[in-house]
Amino acid sequence: MISKLPNVGTTIFTVMSALAAEHKAINLSQGFPDFDCDDTLKEVVNAAMQQGHNQYAPMPGIMPLREAIAKKIYNSYAQTINPDTEITITPGGTYAIFTAIATCIQPGDEVIIFEPAYDSYIPNVLVNGGVPVLIPLTFPEYRINWELVRSKITSRTRMIMLNTPHNPTGSILTEADIRELEQLVAAHNLLVLSDEVYEHLIYDGGQHHSILKYPNLFKNSFVTFSFGKVFHVTGWKMGYCIAPAHLMKEYRKVHQYLCFSVNTPMQYGLAKFLETPEHYLDLPAFYQEKRDYFLQLMADTKFTPLPCYGSYFQLMRYDRISDEGDKDLTIRITKEFGVASIPVSAFYQDGQDDHVIRFCFAKRKTTLEQAAERLRKV
Repeated sequence: MISKLPNVGTTIFTVMSALAAEHKAINLSQGFPDFDCDDTLKEVVNAAMQQGHNQYAPMPGIMPLREAIAKKIYNSYAQTINPDTEITITPGGTYAIFTAIATCIQPGDEVIIFEPAYDSYIPNVLVNGGVPVLIPLTFPEYRINWELVRSKITSRTRMIMLNTPHNPTGSILTEADIRELEQLVAAHNLLVLSDEVYEHLIYDGGQHHSILKYPNLFKNSFVTFSFGKVFHVTGWKMGYCIAPAHLMKEYRKVHQYLCFSVNTPMQYGLAKFLETPEHYLDLPAFYQEKRDYFLQLMADTKFTPLPCYGSYFQLMRYDRISDEGDKDLTIRITKEFGVASIPVSAFYQDGQDDHVIRFCFAKRKTTLEQAAERLRKV
């Protein structure tokens, strides 16, 4: 058999988590919390099961959940989204992204992707016959160079992929970025795929510039979200995609043959849980406290933090420690000091190594304290 992804192996997340387990290391590599979700969320999902909501849900998702999402979008971004025609519930944010690409990308279509990039983006494009056009974010600020973007657009450019807040860097799009994007989309009739799974994890009074806020962009866009990231239930694999009706109509054609429908009792539970906006409005303060505490703990180490404006990842430079490659360093720290992290070079196709590693701070205080204690010895 000829592989569709001949250059793809096991992800760095799987590798580092396995290494962490083997060496009994504290796992700050993979992006998941080590604390549980709200008891109320478990209770409302359990109640849905007890009430008999255990068979197939409608293909786009149950209407109470789609209505709850539409209300949340209006409250968050002052935009009216039609729950009937513009929202589809998906088994996770990564699935939502794949389905958007599968819906639109024809063989030979070019897709602009910014690196460092979340690891699913490029394989998603390749397996659907597209051509990834890779553009590096400027280091160390990890900003978009829009002049470079303009120089990369051709007659075959079909889509531009965005991620804000950004994994792995913690950077966010600015109002100026949005204006540049609007000009490009209008001039070249581009589609936009915006990964906004960390939408509520914005710090220091910053603002999340969701594509949903900008009608001129939204009419050409797929915007994807994750309940797993928002409500600390990454293992549930629950997310959704929002797109204008003409794009969502095509999206659902693909979705219905990939999974058809999504976990029914969890949809009812999430619909109920969303009735209390504080469950997501309190997230910025909740995670900023963790970020700040982690930075305070790491101040006594030889690692140097880069700015983190959003997400639950903190990048650290290690030039005061070693000149070895970032992958070698992360493996050595896992084995010798018992803390697992992710080398940022893993988010580049060419392995660009700026000697930066990523830590996940979505952990209990005791976990962060134990990790920092070990990292002070590096």
